[in-house]
Amino acid sequence: MEGTKVAVVTGGNKGIGLAIVKALCKQFDGDVFLTSRSNDRGKEAVKLIESEGLKVKYHQLDIDDENSIKKLYDFIKDTYGGIDVLVNNAAIAFKNKDPTPFGEQAKVTLATNFYSNLNMYKTMIPIVRPNGRVVNISSFVSQMALKKCSLELQKEFRSDSITEKHLKNRMEEFVSLAQDGKHESHGFPNSAYGVSKIAVTVMTRIHARMLRESGRNDVLLNAADPGWVRTDMAGQNALKSPEEGADTPVYLALLPPGTSTPHGELVSDRKIQEW
Repeated sequence: MEGTKVAVVTGGNKGIGLAIVKALCKQFDGDVFLTSRSNDRGKEAVKLIESEGLKVKYHQLDIDDENSIKKLYDFIKDTYGGIDVLVNNAAIAFKNKDPTPFGEQAKVTLATNFYSNLNMYKTMIPIVRPNGRVVNISSFVSQMALKKCSLELQKEFRSDSITEKHLKNRMEEFVSLAQDGKHESHGFPNSAYGVSKIAVTVMTRIHARMLRESGRNDVLLNAADPGWVRTDMAGQNALKSPEEGADTPVYLALLPPGTSTPHGELVSDRKIQEW
């Protein structure tokens, strides 16, 4: 399989992830891997895609399990030698009326949406090939949450020199404060999902800068805002279909060789958003 291009989508068995997989199956010149935590749900999604006359491959992946990430890394490296497109889509969100205490919601949400996606990125980036594309799925909610942060936190999260260590420290602080009910009094918004997507956007900006500093100028990394999409997570009143939500992530995943921008940006409707 050496020489064959390969794309991987995390959380690809439903919603936006499934729509991204379908679009890549139609547009990407290579093998497309749908991954999911549940083998049963993943294989059901594969059957659905194949019923539409498309070719897709499957690999189990639970981004909350470091061993699962390592297994995928080993498989891709051994089978293909590298990866060309990585879409970090897997995420969770508690419903508005969920009775789970906010401190626990903060802990669980940040664990998956930030730390697990960070582990996924850092594990896979060494084998991203020249002209590779990495897309982290963020949200317009990250912008809304940022505006509700204290001015001090806004300045930090917008800084072009913020480090991964500093970002992780702030996220750990948020979870700790949330468990004590003190997060708002310390400048954080009352949205675990919103803060997690701030982390995803800032993480993207940090690692894009690091790619440039290391000389990997042909690898592009961006955060995609799919918009308000009709999924299990967002509900059926949302404005966009999953296919419409997949448009910007797929656009970023397929930026042609020689492209230098966007990079390190939050992108919505194919346009760079002010952060």
